[in-house]
Amino acid sequence: MEKNDQLFMQLLYMFHTSAMQGLGKMTDPTGKVSRNLEYVSQTIDLMEMLNNKTKGNISEDIEKILDGMLSELRLNYDEEKLKDE
Repeated sequence: MEKNDQLFMQLLYMFHTSAMQGLGKMTDPTGKVSRNLEYVSQTIDLMEMLNNKTKGNISEDIEKILDGMLSELRLNYDEEKLKDE
């Protein structure tokens, strides 16, 4: 994997991890579990923008990983939103 692909994957994992923390699915670096659905929504929007802007410029494998991350985050976000209703 070339350096830019590695850096792009690192960026995706950073977004994914912080969104999962915002969903309350993982502890944050301080060990606390908290929810911030507005932040998660913004992170999903950012990742969707990256997905759209990089179409055709990233490998199929990376595209599949990004699509999988987005699906997971959207499902968990919808699940958490329902808890608030």
